[in-house]
Amino acid sequence: MDHSREKRGRLAHRVDDLEVYSRARKLAFELFVASQSWPREEKYSLVDQVRRSSRSVGAQLAEAWGKRRYVRSFTAKLVDARAEQLETVHWIETARDCSYLPANRCEGFREQLEIIGKQIDAMIAKARDFSRTA
Repeated sequence: MDHSREKRGRLAHRVDDLEVYSRARKLAFELFVASQSWPREEKYSLVDQVRRSSRSVGAQLAEAWGKRRYVRSFTAKLVDARAEQLETVHWIETARDCSYLPANRCEGFREQLEIIGKQIDAMIAKARDFSRTA
């Protein structure tokens, strides 16, 4: 059952009520699976980088959620999440350039990351609203 539809139209009470958080976690897992087939010599470089940055998006969103009653702290963590989202775009493009990730798969990941980025931007624009619900 897709709970994201149920979540729309009501206030989030927990970080995992946020569609962007669920989307970020799902993407991090998909990138984990995709990176398992990359060359062994990339384990401590590209594989670690793409996994770390993609996982950090959700982690930064969770930290932001914990700081939402303080607008400036909340916004700062959301900006960090946005930066990690953009870093992940860089790493998947690097994987494509190295022929570890097919172009169509890279584009699919990019599209998901763009949606996440827009959702984070929307949260930044409405930071005060999140602060009021804390």
